[in-house]
Amino acid sequence: MFSWLSNAWRVPELRRRLLFTAGVLAVYRLGSWVPAPGVNQTALAQFFGHGGGSGGVLQLLNLFSGSALSRFSLFALGIMPYVTASIIFQVLAVAVPSLERLQKEGEAGYAKITQYTRYLTVVLAAAQSIGYAFLFKQSGVLQTANTGRMMIIVLTLTGGTTLLMWMGEQITKRGIGNGISLLIFASILAYAPAGISGWINGGTSARLFFPLVALGIVVSVVFVMEGQRRIPIQYARRQLGNRQTSGGSTYMPLSVVMAGVIPIIFAAAILAVPQTLGSFKPSWNIWLTRNFSPTGWKYLLAEALLIIMMTYFYTSVVFNPVDQADNLRKYNGYIPGIRPGPPTAAYFDRVLNRLTFPGALFLASVAVAPSIFIAQFHFNQATYRALGGTSVLIVVGVALQTMRQMESQMVMRHYEGFLR
Repeated sequence: MFSWLSNAWRVPELRRRLLFTAGVLAVYRLGSWVPAPGVNQTALAQFFGHGGGSGGVLQLLNLFSGSALSRFSLFALGIMPYVTASIIFQVLAVAVPSLERLQKEGEAGYAKITQYTRYLTVVLAAAQSIGYAFLFKQSGVLQTANTGRMMIIVLTLTGGTTLLMWMGEQITKRGIGNGISLLIFASILAYAPAGISGWINGGTSARLFFPLVALGIVVSVVFVMEGQRRIPIQYARRQLGNRQTSGGSTYMPLSVVMAGVIPIIFAAAILAVPQTLGSFKPSWNIWLTRNFSPTGWKYLLAEALLIIMMTYFYTSVVFNPVDQADNLRKYNGYIPGIRPGPPTAAYFDRVLNRLTFPGALFLASVAVAPSIFIAQFHFNQATYRALGGTSVLIVVGVALQTMRQMESQMVMRHYEGFLR
């Protein structure tokens, strides 16, 4: 372990990327403690401590903001408005021909879609901050807030989300891993000490069974997410100018869970929408807390169905069988026993469906089953939120993705990688 850490630190570029990522995450955590102006912190603590956020959907949003929402700080909204905007544009790209054409234009088209996503993120963040401002004002947290003070709060929260969006993009460009996923990763880890403390101070059954559940989740997530279906690919000889390239054989790895942890994050973002709408009217929020609690069967069923749907959707976005078959034919590649063109695309589609179905069921079951187990053994809410199935899935999945990127950086420089 220490050998590959020292090897990673010896590479100047990798060292700069690691330090940059750590610095941005440190700024993020610091901003989570900077309160918005005009907030009564005593009333806010009472609101979250006596049912306002405890056990409700607000607690889930508080988890993804790294407890920033319970402090109503600069980064109270977290990065979820950006995730929601990304979902909207990925869905629209399938239904709207102009956005689909932009996707096929390459880097220029993706840059345009990213710009649209940023604009929508600001709009969603403003709407969500207005909802929270009204909710907390009616709950007594913002008792002295007039119209001008409310506008300042809305601008502060919207600016905080915009800054987080920029920080996540900078991590992706200049750091290690996916910046948006790492921000969510850091938010969940910030909740971990409270979860561990709740586990230690919990009952005998909680202290006994929880380590077994957590270990089982981690092992199963690593085992399934590292699983691959390797499709053999054969390349024929071809003439390039005055020289002839020799053919060869390789394989195309298809992951069992090709979508990674994105469906989990997307499902959480979609389930946060009703809570955002409920923020504008306290009676709606009370009804949501009573009938759509994250520990209730309605919420867990909706979460499982959304995860399955988003797994299929996002897999179709990242892997298009027709495009992959066309690329193979363009470079004189083929699958032994399968004709190039449409038969290859049909073969990819069949294999992908067989992989996606168990992968989607796995994600849904791991996200939901531990939550049911924790609720049955009466773990406290801190343990439920910090160390539940959704949290562990995201933490382990993001850690694996980041390690893969570091692995590629090390292999490029002839060092032995992390993953064996």
